[in-house]
Order: sequence, then C-alpha cells, then structure tokens
Amino acid sequence: MAFQETSDIPGLNLEDLRLTGFKVHKLSATAAVPVRAGRRDFYKMGLVNGDMTIDYGGQLLEIKGTVLFFVNPKVPHSIVRRVNRTSGYACIFTESFINNRELQDSPLFSIGDNPVVVLNEEQAAFMTGIYQRMVSIYSGDYPYKAGLIRNCIELIIHEALRIQPSQNALPVRNGATRIYHLFVDQLERQFPIERSTEPLKLRTAQDFATDLSVHVNYLNRAVKQVTGKPTSVHIAARIIAEAKALLQHTDWSIADIAYALGFEYPAYFNNYFKRIAGTTPNSFRKV
Repeated sequence: MAFQETSDIPGLNLEDLRLTGFKVHKLSATAAVPVRAGRRDFYKMGLVNGDMTIDYGGQLLEIKGTVLFFVNPKVPHSIVRRVNRTSGYACIFTESFINNRELQDSPLFSIGDNPVVVLNEEQAAFMTGIYQRMVSIYSGDYPYKAGLIRNCIELIIHEALRIQPSQNALPVRNGATRIYHLFVDQLERQFPIERSTEPLKLRTAQDFATDLSVHVNYLNRAVKQVTGKPTSVHIAARIIAEAKALLQHTDWSIADIAYALGFEYPAYFNNYFKRIAGTTPNSFRKV
C-alpha cells in the first residue's frame, strides 16, 4: 500500500507548517488516518470514525467506531486494512509549537502507551465540537489563533488522559516487542549508505535510545528479551554487513568506507572489522 506523504494532505504547505507550527483540517471521506511517511518532526492527533487496522510501531491496533488517535513522530505507522471509508478531523503540529514539556511527554505521545482512545457517544460529540472549533479558528483571520489552537490541543490531550489513564502496565512482552521493532526500523533506515561523505549517525545503543526517547537500559532489556542478543550485537552485525557490501561493490577506499560507517580513523574500522568478521577489510576485498 502506498504511504500518504505530508504534501498529500489537502491544503497543506510544508513551509507554512514549519513557520506556523500547526495545521488543522477535516478528513475527506476517502482520506486515510495519519499514516507512515518519511517526515519525523510532526506530532499528529486525529478524531477518526471508521473500521480499520493500523500497524503502530510493530503493534496492530484495531480501530472501530470513533476514536482519538495520537501519533509520536518517531513511531512508524501505516494502515494495514480499512473496511470502510473514514471520516473525522486531524491536527498536525511541531514539537516547538507545543512548548509545554509535560504535554510533549504525556503518555499519549510516549512510545510505550496505547495511542488509541475509544470514545463513547457523549465523548465523541464533545471532541467533535472542539475539532470543529479548531477548523473554524484555523481558517479565520484572528491574529492570535495560534494561542487558541494550542489551548484546544492541550484540552484534547487532558480530556483524553482523563478518559483513558496511562496504560504503561501493558504486558511487558508487548512493550518490548514494540521497542524492538522501532529499534530495527531506525537501524535499517540508515542503510544502504550511498555517499561516503555522510557518516552513519546512529552507531551505539545510547544513540538509538536517545533517538527513540527511551532510556538505554530499557532499550537493551527490550532487545535482549525479544531476540536473546544484546543491542550492540545487532548494531555490529548490520554495520559489518554494510561494510562487506561496500568493500565488494564499490571502489571506495578503506578510509572512505570507515568514515561513512562512522569511524573517525581507518585503524579503528580495521580493528572493528577484524574482531567481528575475522579478517581485515583489505583481505576481505581481495577474496
């Protein structure tokens, strides 16, 4: 299934979104709920009515009826199945737009919590009213509409937390599996390496934990629980696999390959490669 890009959202201008920090719109009858895309700097929350299955960070979520759906920009997500047309509203905003750290770190936007809040008829009517107000404010010319939109976002988040308290008590296996899938997704996004001038950015467990906004000990426990292997072993195996591909299929120098893989000096790369692969890069290239 093709993933919807940000530019496909009706009336959305990426440059305007970066400048204003927010966008509110009504979903067309055929539009998908927020789906996986390359962007990773926008938070999303939607009021969605439909019947569908969403893959959210490796966890399948069933959506039936009217729900609030909160999307952390670091979590890959996509529609797996949609039974009928969806309707509702969506609000997209940047991290800097919501400058309240408490809200940014709320359970609804955390990696470990369920991002779907099921609404009853009364709650759905209340939330619909807020979203309709936001759409009206967004399309109007009130000079301080950003503040009003921010207040509406905060109200929705707090109401959602009141309706559905944090579910961090979900089964440990589910949480570990989700973190593992997010880690693998981040790891694979870095490859293949196509330019020797752009070094690998994520090379250690701490790098990945920081990027995923989790503690490194939590990441290590999750990966070890799911696979039986330390995070560092997975990272090393993928780096060595890429190193072998570059040695075999490019004419880059050893120094260029070392730099592309994030090593400051070729000697560090040589020692790393030999320790894991059992041979030197030069010897491997000559085989």
